Amino acid sequence: MYIGRFVVVGPEVSAYRVSSRSFPNRQVTAREDDTLTVGPTPDAPETDNPYVSYNCVRVTDNGAVLGNGSQVDPIAEKVAMGYPARDALATALLSLDYEKDDYDTPRIAGVMTDGTAYIGIVRKDALFVEEVDEPTLVATYENDTPETYAFDAETAADAATEAYDADFEHAVCAAGIARDGDGFELALENGE
Repeated sequence: MYIGRFVVVGPEVSAYRVSSRSFPNRQVTAREDDTLTVGPTPDAPETDNPYVSYNCVRVTDNGAVLGNGSQVDPIAEKVAMGYPARDALATALLSLDYEKDDYDTPRIAGVMTDGTAYIGIVRKDALFVEEVDEPTLVATYENDTPETYAFDAETAADAATEAYDADFEHAVCAAGIARDGDGFELALENGE
């Protein structure tokens, strides 16, 4: 089954996966500022599609954010300023709304802060933001309402691998994040 891009958000471990039929030549790269970025591989054809490259994970002093597009940055900025996770998610998702592409692709995101986790999605017809106390999945297609999900990862590397290997079609790359003491550890999986 093809569910598109998805996040799995939990209080301790979370993950994001790019699944794509249209733009499979992408990878996750790590930046020095505790940010993971999705972008084209060196052999990818050129595109002017604004939804192909974006930060998919950002860590701030107040928490971590993951998601499928440009909403990650304003959510992370609000979390860094001390906004409650719920408000940061709801404000940014509502402001940016769903992607105005041929598929009205929803924006999905998650926030992990000091012991809490929230998941959110904005679709053409709805906005959901929920606190989660167990791993919860939301995807851009099919599974576009948050639902609990069997996710056994305990480390960021396990989370990235488990998300990449999940039984959904067209895996491209994945990112994992896990609490590590007072901070977070990050990992990526590009299927290599």
